Amino acid sequence: MHRLTSLAVTVVALSMLLSIPSRVSAHDDGQYTGSPLKAWFDQLASGKGLCCSFADGVSVENVDWDTQNGRYRVRLKGQWFVVPDAAVVTEPNKFGPAVVWPYQDGEGVTQIRCFLPGAGA
Repeated sequence: MHRLTSLAVTVVALSMLLSIPSRVSAHDDGQYTGSPLKAWFDQLASGKGLCCSFADGVSVENVDWDTQNGRYRVRLKGQWFVVPDAAVVTEPNKFGPAVVWPYQDGEGVTQIRCFLPGAGA
């Protein structure tokens, strides 16, 4: 029972921390080492390559992602971005909520490296 409670607390804490959109850069400092999904997140990839890790992604609420004209869109900091087809992770979502891995290119423009649609999408 204690292990199940610890897992639930970890998942809730991760969801709360990642529901706040922010500038994301590769910085896995080991804070999610104990997460039972860490190894799964670490191997996730899109057509653009590895997504990095869960620590580098941003959890996205259902109201902040959708599809339009057959393509995924995600809202980051109040702005909608069309997800490039190559950035979509096609593996089933074991986490539940959608996750996006944005980054700033050399010119400061937000790009999407990976997008994992929410479970049930």
